[in-house]
Amino acid sequence: MATDRALAGELATAAGELLMDIRATSGLTGKELGKAGDLRSNELLLERLAAERPDDAVLSEESADDKNRLSADRVWIVDPVDGTREYGTDGHTDWAVHVALWSATDGLVAGAVALPALGVTYLDDAATVAPTDGLAAMPRTDRPRVVVSASRPPAFSQAAADAIGGEVLQMGSAGAKAMAIVRGEADAYVHAGGQYEWDSAAPVAVAQAKGLWCGRIDGSPLVYNQDDTYLPDLVICRPDYRDAIIAVTGAG
Repeated sequence: MATDRALAGELATAAGELLMDIRATSGLTGKELGKAGDLRSNELLLERLAAERPDDAVLSEESADDKNRLSADRVWIVDPVDGTREYGTDGHTDWAVHVALWSATDGLVAGAVALPALGVTYLDDAATVAPTDGLAAMPRTDRPRVVVSASRPPAFSQAAADAIGGEVLQMGSAGAKAMAIVRGEADAYVHAGGQYEWDSAAPVAVAQAKGLWCGRIDGSPLVYNQDDTYLPDLVICRPDYRDAIIAVTGAG
């Protein structure tokens, strides 16, 4: 039997391959492509989890919330397509598949983020991350980069960048932004425009394993498998930038 970490990676990768095939062969575009991708990726993830971890609960963006998960020891938190708009837009690589496992005793214990259009899946392990230029269209300067939502950038975006002497870049997908920091292409990700547990669970699991700081904009911990799955804000950053960024985001 695969370990939980290996299974998370296998599922995220398989769902990503399916999504790439749908994108290439369905003839769909825009919202219709996004809907089809969400549906079929979710079906794949649920079927595989039911077969390989039948005793675990699942929280998915694309399924009804079964509140039995609140008393479960283990809950898989999945986002079948993170960045649906980007997935449905030709040429975009900033979309992802998120698969995370939460434990009642230890919190996030496994996570995988697949970036299918870049052909890579990141796990919550200590393995060295190979360079993959997901920001090729945004040439790197010598200033730190703060990535924010392209559709809902927080009001303090520029203040957070100024706090570390950096610049603001807009991207889609929480997973894509978080993995840009994991790769060292960006230095912080700040968000306050509203998210849910499935948006951040897998990216946070991976980012923490790679030594990054992850928390709420006021510096408090991120808590998962709650009755209300709304988890509206997030900071992922290099540890040495944490205090400067929280001083701005926490006040905002």
